[in-house]
Amino acid sequence: MPALVFSELTTMGVLVAAGTLVLGFIAAIMLDRVFTGKTLANARAQAASVIEQARDKAQTEAEKFRLGAEKSILERKEKFEDEMKTARDELHQSERHLTKREDLQDRREEHLTQRENTLDKRDTELATNEKQVKARDEELAQLIEEHKTRLLRMADMTPEQALQEVLNRVEQDCRQDVAKVSRRIIEEAETDAKEKACEITLMAVQRYASEHTSESTVRSVPIPSDEMKGRIIGREGRNIRAFEKVTGVDIIVDDTPGVIVVSCFDKVRQAIAVESLERLVADGRLHPARIEEVVNKVQGEVQEKIIKFGKEAVLEVNLRGVHPKIVEAMGKLNYRTSYGQNILKHSIEVAMISQIIAGQLGLNGKIARRCGFLHDIGKAMDQEMEGTHPALGMDFARQYGEKEPVLNAIGGHHADIPSTSYYTPIVMAADAVSSSRPGARRESLERYVQRLNELQDIATSYDGVTEAYAIQAGREVRVMLDAAKANDDEAHLIANKIAKRISEEMTFPGEIRVTVLRETRAIEIAR
Repeated sequence: MPALVFSELTTMGVLVAAGTLVLGFIAAIMLDRVFTGKTLANARAQAASVIEQARDKAQTEAEKFRLGAEKSILERKEKFEDEMKTARDELHQSERHLTKREDLQDRREEHLTQRENTLDKRDTELATNEKQVKARDEELAQLIEEHKTRLLRMADMTPEQALQEVLNRVEQDCRQDVAKVSRRIIEEAETDAKEKACEITLMAVQRYASEHTSESTVRSVPIPSDEMKGRIIGREGRNIRAFEKVTGVDIIVDDTPGVIVVSCFDKVRQAIAVESLERLVADGRLHPARIEEVVNKVQGEVQEKIIKFGKEAVLEVNLRGVHPKIVEAMGKLNYRTSYGQNILKHSIEVAMISQIIAGQLGLNGKIARRCGFLHDIGKAMDQEMEGTHPALGMDFARQYGEKEPVLNAIGGHHADIPSTSYYTPIVMAADAVSSSRPGARRESLERYVQRLNELQDIATSYDGVTEAYAIQAGREVRVMLDAAKANDDEAHLIANKIAKRISEEMTFPGEIRVTVLRETRAIEIAR
């Protein structure tokens, strides 16, 4: 290719030189015509000079063309070499990729071969194991048949009779289990009566139930002397009647020295009555007008305290846009208790626990906190209102601007209505956690001791039990078995029987764990 280009350039140079000569010749003729008067020698000399100049110019142009051609040839050659080098590099890179892919393919084929070998080996092992299992099943079936024949021979029963006996026992056990499940379903359908027995009882006490316990309805007011009892009663009982009329409580004056008992279901009224009575006793001026004056003053102070308690609680749980009536209702809960647990503090606990649970589930913690805080607001309603506290609370909250899902959490946290959001079951769980934590609620000492004794008596009534201890405030029973009288299987059976008896015969909040321990001791004496 370079030779062809050089040949073309040479031809062009010859043509240019020829053209130059022709031009020189023409110029010589013209000069000859112009300078006709000059001598032939001068004309020839001039013609020779022109021809020489034309020849030099033609050689110069030819040299320029040759140099340009050589330069172009070198540039094209370098570009061609660069293109060839790039192509070679790309080819080498493609070869390396192909080599890597071939190596990877070889390794995959090798791995697949190994897996095939492993699977073949496992198939062989499985076939062998299947044969062994089949042989063992046949042997086990034969042993079961022999054992069944021996049992029938020993029991002097036909197979039909033995089957009927087994079916009768299974039927009896199933009836008990079915009855238990049915009872549990009914209880859940009736707002889970077991878990709410304590709460319902106390709510009935606070709202004029027929049965109540003394610790949730009465408070004692100390007095300096028995002479003060007479002054509190007044002439013909006018002071005590005036006090009971204006406060709405019952005053019990008995033979107990140095104390007067104030009895009332409404905790707010009870607090007003106790505070008023303490001030009247300290003041010493007891007459109907003074009683009414003091009680009215205390009522205003207690109302201020209620609003203060409500605002502090709302601020603690960091809620916004709470209606003043709702704040006041939450403040009343400071005077309400459930088995000794302050309902306002319980509501704050439920709010915080609900927020944590909602946060872990990726839900809105603010909404969960609001639902948990207001879930028991119905307990602040007056006892003259009819209905359960979830229904009363939901109606009250709806009246003062609360929306879903807060309303559903208030009305459905005891499963009275179906849950329409995730926040209602969250509040239910937080309510159970706050109520069942150790120390949150309490019961009377006599009932507590009685429950512990019942747990221990139930556990020790079974053969093989040597000792039984109720621990963790009656939430667990530790049972010690005689290893010589009961084996490990019987230990599980005894634990199941004890748990069933406790569930059927006792009433208790939460759960009770039954732990059966069996140990074998080997003792030797070295002499």
